[in-house]
Amino acid sequence: MAVPKKKTSKARRDRRRANHDRVSQPAISDCKECGAPTVPHQACPECGVYRGRQVIELVEDGAQEEA
Repeated sequence: MAVPKKKTSKARRDRRRANHDRVSQPAISDCKECGAPTVPHQACPECGVYRGRQVIELVEDGAQEEA
């Protein structure tokens, strides 16, 4: 079994582990119907369209109801 020749310092150990907790920004794309920024693979919150189909019915007062 391999045994380390020297002790790994806390700084070196923590630097190595630092990249695992890094959070990336979510991807943003534009809706093809209305042009509003949306998260990919989700219905547009502005117009309720997903992949060319109306999946969320929008009510006049701004509230949303799922179809």
